[in-house]
Amino acid sequence: MQANITREEALALLKRYNQEPFHIKHALTVEGVMRYFAKELGYGEDEEFWGIVGLLHDIDFEQFPEQHCVKSQEILRENGVSEQLIRSTASHAWGLTVDIKPEHEMEKVLYATDELTGLIGAVAIMRPSKSVQDLELKSVKKKFKTPAFAAGCSREVISQGAQLLGWELDDLISRTILAMRTCENVEG
Repeated sequence: MQANITREEALALLKRYNQEPFHIKHALTVEGVMRYFAKELGYGEDEEFWGIVGLLHDIDFEQFPEQHCVKSQEILRENGVSEQLIRSTASHAWGLTVDIKPEHEMEKVLYATDELTGLIGAVAIMRPSKSVQDLELKSVKKKFKTPAFAAGCSREVISQGAQLLGWELDDLISRTILAMRTCENVEG
């Protein structure tokens, strides 16, 4: 898999459509998580592509939340981004705003971890350390079972993502915590 856009170009493109620090931080977190899983799952040669998919996956969300992953395809196409990258970023909204089912393992990882990074991040900031470095599975599971906590993070999508990957939910959460530890303080 080859990205026809550099990481620097992708970050500049992201910032052209996103000004909210929260959205930029989320994109950087998902980029780091995707890079981690690329290496972890044996796709190290595709780490850059996986990372750029993570970086650009929500490019349209801040300005076009009602057309999320529909508008992103237009934006990315207008900027000459490859169809493979466009498809991969859009697939994380499968069943929500698009009919593009995650097929490649990378797309399944994005689908499974996007909402989960938000939930894990919300749990982490409630802790005295405000960090994922000392966060444990049981803390996330407790909040996962509390629908009112981080209500915008779809438990259904997270669970469906684990199923798509063929992983137990606990395994997905634990591995995503480890992934987030590698990129917690990344700056864009």
